[in-house]
Amino acid sequence: MAQVLLRNITRACQVPLLTNSTVPSSLAVASNCHRCQLHTTPACCEIRKLARLRVVDNSDLGKRAMAEGRPPRCIHVYNKRGVGLIGDKVLVAIKGQMKKGILVGLKQKQRLKQPQFDSNNLVLIDDNGSPLGTRIHVPIPTVLRTILKEKTLSKGADYTKVLAIASRYV
Repeated sequence: MAQVLLRNITRACQVPLLTNSTVPSSLAVASNCHRCQLHTTPACCEIRKLARLRVVDNSDLGKRAMAEGRPPRCIHVYNKRGVGLIGDKVLVAIKGQMKKGILVGLKQKQRLKQPQFDSNNLVLIDDNGSPLGTRIHVPIPTVLRTILKEKTLSKGADYTKVLAIASRYV
């Protein structure tokens, strides 16, 4: 299997494979090939467009999507950078519908004293900021309290209802 893969790579690059060297064949192909580099960077853990998210509230729409194995995907992040952080509002595509949500836990490297989660967690909300579910199943960071209270005062929507349905804080 590996030899077939290496042969296909060398054909695509039109570079002969080094056979008399002591370098392993996979490294020989990578060192000879200047037009077709193999990607060695890890997958991105940031919330950008088309990032898969996990719904952590008990809304009917979220439960059906997660049970089918088709998690929601991020369409837009409502901030200037375009990269979602904890407490940011995002637009997601879920079950053929567009819904808004708030990020309550992220995989990416966090600031000091903010917990890092194993998955990218999302709570679905409606247009005026109230959550679609009645309970959040995972612990949410305590930093989210100050972030959402500031956004409630500045944006006009009531995001503190998300804090009210949370059962545990980290």
